Amino acid sequence: MFKFGQDVGIDLGTATVIVYVKGKGIVLREPSVVAVDSNTGEVLAVGGEARRMLGRTPGNIIATRPLRDGVISDYTVTEKMLKYFINKVCGKFVFSPRIMICIPSQVTEVEKKAVIDAATQAGARKVYLIEEPIAAAIGAGIDIAKPCGNMVVDIGGGTTDIAVISLGGSVVSSSLKVAGDKFDEAIVKYIKKKHNIAIGERTAEDLKVNIGCVYPKMQDVEMDIRGRDLITGLPKTVTIHSSEMLEALIEPAMMIVDAVHGVLERTPPELAADISDKGIYMTGGGCLIDGLDRLLQEKTGINVMIAQDTVSCVALGTGKALENLDILDGKIR
Repeated sequence: MFKFGQDVGIDLGTATVIVYVKGKGIVLREPSVVAVDSNTGEVLAVGGEARRMLGRTPGNIIATRPLRDGVISDYTVTEKMLKYFINKVCGKFVFSPRIMICIPSQVTEVEKKAVIDAATQAGARKVYLIEEPIAAAIGAGIDIAKPCGNMVVDIGGGTTDIAVISLGGSVVSSSLKVAGDKFDEAIVKYIKKKHNIAIGERTAEDLKVNIGCVYPKMQDVEMDIRGRDLITGLPKTVTIHSSEMLEALIEPAMMIVDAVHGVLERTPPELAADISDKGIYMTGGGCLIDGLDRLLQEKTGINVMIAQDTVSCVALGTGKALENLDILDGKIR
C-alpha cells in the first residue's frame, strides 16, 4: 500500500526517539540505541531490542547511542537509525515525507547541518528544525504567540534546555549538557567511590528511576543492586538508600538550578514579572526525578509546574507545529 508524503515530527532525543505523524499522533517511541556488526557495518537491531544489548555484546557487535549531549556523535549510525524509524512509520511512499526535527536551543550551524543531512539521506523530502524548548512549550499547552513571558525548562537525556518564550520565539535561552545521562554518570561514580563496586549504565538508570531524589524524602527507601566488586573482582549485591542517591545527584541538579537562575538574571524585567506570576514549566523525562521541582522552587522562589505528559511534550509540540507547516514554512527555516 503506497502512501502519499506524510508530515512527520521527530523528537530526536539522546535517550529516546519519539515520532509523531500528522493526523495519527505519536506512533513510535523507542530508545535511541543501535547495534551494529563492526565487521560488516550492518545494522543488527534498533531501539528497544538494541537497548537490551547495551553492555552485553560480544566483540564483533557494538551497541551504541549515536546521539550524545543532544547532538549527533556518529553520523552514519544516526542516518541508519532515522532511515529505520522513518520506514517503520511511513512504509513505502510515493512522495517522501516532510520532517520536522527538534534540536537543542544552542546548537552550532555545523550540528544543525548534520541533522538536516542525516534526515535528507534517510529519505525526507524537506527538513524543518524547531528548538526543543519552543516545541516543549507548545506540547505543554502554553499559548506562545501572546506577548507575555513563559519559562520552560526541558530536561532530556543529553541536554537541559531553558528558555523564556514570548511572541512565538525565545527571548533568552540556555542549553547545558547536564541532564539524564549526567545523573546516571554521577550514580556510577558515587557507587564506585563509596561501595567499591562497578555498575553499568542500565543499573544506574534503574536506581535513578526507582529511588533517585534531589530533595530529602520523608521516608528513606532502599533498593538492592548487583555489580562487580573492584577489590575481589567478583559479583556482589549491595543495598542502596535514597539518602545516598541524594548525595550522588545533588551536584548535577544544582548545575541545572544555577543555569535557570542565570537565564532569569538575563530576562527583561517585564517578562520576569510574567514568569513570577505564571511559574516555571518543567518538561522532559529528566524532570521526573523526585524532588527536582521542589528544589527549583525553593532556590528561585517561583512556583514550578511539571507538564502533564512530560516525556512526550516535545514530540506533541512538534506535532502541533506540523499542523501549521505551510504558515511556518518561511519562518522556521
